[in-house]
Amino acid sequence: MSTQIITLVVSFVITTILGLIVLPILKKFKVGQIVRNDGPKEHLKKSGTPTMGGIIMLISIIVILIINSFKYPLLILPIVAILGFGIIGFIDDYKKLVKKDTKGLSPKLKLLGLSLVTAIIILLYFKVYNLGTDIILPIINQPISLSTGAFIVFTIFILLGTSNAINLTDGLDGLASGVVAIIMTFFTIISIKNHDTEMIILGSSTVGTCLAFLLFNFHPAKVFMGDTGSLALGGAIAIIAIIMKMPLYLAIVALVSIIDTISVILQVAYFKITKGKRLFKMAPFHHHLELSGMNEIAVVLLFWIITAIMCVIAYLV
Repeated sequence: MSTQIITLVVSFVITTILGLIVLPILKKFKVGQIVRNDGPKEHLKKSGTPTMGGIIMLISIIVILIINSFKYPLLILPIVAILGFGIIGFIDDYKKLVKKDTKGLSPKLKLLGLSLVTAIIILLYFKVYNLGTDIILPIINQPISLSTGAFIVFTIFILLGTSNAINLTDGLDGLASGVVAIIMTFFTIISIKNHDTEMIILGSSTVGTCLAFLLFNFHPAKVFMGDTGSLALGGAIAIIAIIMKMPLYLAIVALVSIIDTISVILQVAYFKITKGKRLFKMAPFHHHLELSGMNEIAVVLLFWIITAIMCVIAYLV
């Protein structure tokens, strides 16, 4: 049986078992979702739904990567990215949901934490693995070499930008889980084509984990991943793209997350410029679609379909 199938099945089974174990624990400790009053009214019934389910995903992926890292040391790099970002998300979730501090980690502290993890990743990338500064250009499918400084700045942007983009995408039942599963399937297929075993393991373990999490997270969700899961998954996408020299492809395959991110930036800017007016009914954009009349499942399926189409386009170019 091929590496990707074994890894996918094992990660799916581990995540499913962990879900059955951890979900009752989250319910017991009442680690419930806090729903905004200004959002879609249908979301109010989600208040109290167990959150921090990203712990399930984090454990599953990290266990598989650690086991395989003894044979494939390069997997230490994604372990640092996923675990590091996941821990920052966990601290934020813990403060909000367990300590009942509605603010959680301050934006400055969260950025500081993510930046420290990013610095460790870059240090390992150059000093331990020496993977070079070349990236592949889409369409012409040719690598170009960046200066070390330019590559570092670009890598920081990719790691921080992708993790936060997936975090913003995590707003509807199954949305982020499905989008990440589709994007990582794209990178896994490329890894199989390139016979890149390390990235096959990383991609397959993430896909299997996301698919299993959807058993609990698809509408109506029994658990949410929280920042623990969304930041970790963002780290997984960013690091696989960086290692495979394909960060520019994220502009294609992660289109829906980019749209969500831009909508938030535009909303904030427009609100400040117009002194209180809103460009969208609500940001991120998936909430605007809901408030415009689309039901939640329709929005989720639309974003999944768009992501799948963009992944096909990225593969063909």
